[in-house]
Amino acid sequence: MSVLFPHPLLSLALTTMWLLLTSPSLGNLILGSIIATIAGQIVSRLHLPRPQIRRFGMLIHLALIVGLDIIRSNIAVTGIILGGPDMADRRSDFVELELRLKDRNALALLAIIVTATPGTAWLEYDPVSSKLLIHVLDLVDADEFRALIQDRYETALMEIFE
Repeated sequence: MSVLFPHPLLSLALTTMWLLLTSPSLGNLILGSIIATIAGQIVSRLHLPRPQIRRFGMLIHLALIVGLDIIRSNIAVTGIILGGPDMADRRSDFVELELRLKDRNALALLAIIVTATPGTAWLEYDPVSSKLLIHVLDLVDADEFRALIQDRYETALMEIFE
């Protein structure tokens, strides 16, 4: 079974995503399952470390937080693009922060979270110094933003993976 599905959670997630992006039907279920199975086998050949999820409940909690943050950020970025009344106070900037995360899977998930959230972009990570550079479209306070990433995402990822 592990030869056919070396990463069963990845295959399940990809199949689910396929069905959400297409119309749910038997044909799409079969096609999505085939694509997800092949993707899982390709990922296993990359020799990435298998994720060791320590707290699955926290993973679900983090997914909900990220989903709400993405919705809230979409609304905020839309307001910036449409030029709200307080545009003079807006500024974009780069924020550097030091991460405590060491697990490669957790770092990859943090990169996805930061990049998927409108208004932020993961630019550079130095594994030697554990420093991360992020671009923020609407930066109010750099220290507050650092605390948000570290307290909201990094701490949860450490509980899940480390």
